[in-house]
Amino acid sequence: MGSTGTIASLPSLPMELVEEEILCRLPVKILLQLRCVCKSWRSLISDDPKFTKKHLCMSKILKQQQHLILNVPIGGRLSLDYPLSDFFSDISNPTVTQTQLNIPISNSWNHPLSQICSCDGLLCLTFDGRSRTFGERPAVLYNPSLRKYSTLPPLENHRKREYSYREVKSCLFSFGYDHVNDVYKVIAISCFKDKHKVDVYTLGTNNWRSIQDFPYSSPFKHGVFVGGTVNWLVDPYSSPFIVSLDLKTESYQKIWQPDLKMDLWALGMFRDCLCIFASSDFFDQNMGCYNMFLDVWIMKEYGIKESWTKLYHVPYMENQYTYPNTVYISDDDQLLFTVDDDEWKWVVYNSKNGNVKIPNIVRRNYWIPPVVYVESLISLPCSY
Repeated sequence: MGSTGTIASLPSLPMELVEEEILCRLPVKILLQLRCVCKSWRSLISDDPKFTKKHLCMSKILKQQQHLILNVPIGGRLSLDYPLSDFFSDISNPTVTQTQLNIPISNSWNHPLSQICSCDGLLCLTFDGRSRTFGERPAVLYNPSLRKYSTLPPLENHRKREYSYREVKSCLFSFGYDHVNDVYKVIAISCFKDKHKVDVYTLGTNNWRSIQDFPYSSPFKHGVFVGGTVNWLVDPYSSPFIVSLDLKTESYQKIWQPDLKMDLWALGMFRDCLCIFASSDFFDQNMGCYNMFLDVWIMKEYGIKESWTKLYHVPYMENQYTYPNTVYISDDDQLLFTVDDDEWKWVVYNSKNGNVKIPNIVRRNYWIPPVVYVESLISLPCSY
């Protein structure tokens, strides 16, 4: 209290400081609650694109608001959400918190998820089966932090004048951000017997448009977004190579991979760089059986073959019957992956000391690979 007996007023922080040092660091759930504090905060959190980008950037830096989605075949379409930080707890067998992720569109369509792509907190979801409302292969953009989604126009409607969609053998959707034009784009590759048609949907528009056909054979799976490009692995079982699509120019190029011989490749992203997870096996004379291992390569300068560098070597682990599926790499060099010993088992491998942790999580089989996303305030336009 002051000398006159009145309560001294607390100093107020400038709004710029509150925004930069406090609000930008908060989880989305808390920010949504803070919208009711005052009109200026509501406008900042809900409608300010600059604040949305600042919050996303801080979420990526702090890495405290990252989640892992696992889709399991229970009732056909159960999606589970896990805080990624739980997997890397200091205890030997950390307990991982599990919550059910609400994807309302899957319940109404009665179709299981077939694919999930993630970019800046937005998920691109595709579903199996026929939908009377959304065409043969429904596709949706979904922000799980805001619980808002937007359905994409049916790709079949765009292509139906050229051919019957019954001719399509498979369709791969990829998702990324064109930072030059500040737009998000969905890339769809429709695989036919002798051609691979490519269409692009730009978030905020209401239509698909065709670009140059995919110049090589069918990609192995959906593409990996890295620095304004989407990258696909082609022909992974014999002579694998990487094809890249620049999201600004929408042109393709072939990316040279490192000189290595491995049985199975997969693409990923680590430290904003393209990386290769290369698995192989060898016959162990002492054990009288084949042992499997994993190497992780990173392309430090995108497009430069000489910049490929091997970062990690993960040795064979007991009771490992399949190649490890790498899900995430932490900044302190811990690798999270799954292996199959009757059911999928989660493993955290510390590359610095070789220690292994088995997180305490319900062991389930899953239909599609786990996906990591970061909390985001990015809004979605209304459905078509």
